[in-house]
Amino acid sequence: TSSHTRVGILNNPSSKIKEDNTAIARGILTAFLSQNNSNLKSFLSKLTKEETAKSLAAGTKIAKFLIPGMDDNTFEKKYNTLGLDIIKTHQMFCQEVLKLLPGQMAVMSNGR
Repeated sequence: TSSHTRVGILNNPSSKIKEDNTAIARGILTAFLSQNNSNLKSFLSKLTKEETAKSLAAGTKIAKFLIPGMDDNTFEKKYNTLGLDIIKTHQMFCQEVLKLLPGQMAVMSNGR
């Protein structure tokens, strides 16, 4: 409700981290790193739908879900070079620092 709100995402997967089961997580991270706020919100809304998850799991390329106005080239370059190490780092932070169980979700507000 405020233009001064900041949102961040930390991944805490419950399963082994592989390229084929991290398409959405990598897509979200890539969007945060490569897109402006107006395109980011629309893309994340599209990416987090159940039918999108099923389609990606069936082998559809993430580029099919890009929305008009997105910087397609920048997104695809970043997505293709974003390794799994960042997701592993997120997982380690969630479990070691935040003391979350694998797959457990949490919301942090104002760093608490």
